[in-house]
Amino acid sequence: MGQHIDNLAALIGSRICHDLSSPIGAVTNGLELMSMAGGTGPELDLVNESAANANARIRLFRLAFGQATEDQITSGQEIAAILRDVYEQSRLTVDWPSPPDLPRHDAQALILGLLCCEEALPQGGTIRVSTGAEGWLLEATGARVSPDANLWENLQRSYPDCDLAPAHVQFALLPHFLAQRGKTCRCHMGDAKVSLAL
Repeated sequence: MGQHIDNLAALIGSRICHDLSSPIGAVTNGLELMSMAGGTGPELDLVNESAANANARIRLFRLAFGQATEDQITSGQEIAAILRDVYEQSRLTVDWPSPPDLPRHDAQALILGLLCCEEALPQGGTIRVSTGAEGWLLEATGARVSPDANLWENLQRSYPDCDLAPAHVQFALLPHFLAQRGKTCRCHMGDAKVSLAL
């Protein structure tokens, strides 16, 4: 029964992302046509930037919250493009040189981890993604590193607390997602850095 509910949640995420991507894409195309016809100005630039950001976020959310099959692969080029489009104009920098092609479930776990790291950097900073003998490591550093201890402790619980604000759903999804695959995550919270090992 749990598997059915989990699949239903992923289907809902996929459906929302799918249905929103078409109208946002249409807005982006319309703005491009307006620019080609000579439309300029700060207002058009603002709308263009907002549409591009919404499109990038939808792609990120589809990867993080959408449905994935066991044999599905996410290309490194797609991951790099999503991260560039989401974070290029933000206060956050993602340092992940040349992401490799990954099984969709691994990509999904890493993006959920990235969203967790975002929470610890309210004034921006850098999230570094690397891999080693023990798996993947995400490290978040910045001028102000202030992780919510309750949220970060949730990542290491066998049965994560789901009584969270919508903006923090990744802190329940990531440990649950990993547990379904027989994995866990380890996190470390410090004054200058937080890290998450998957």
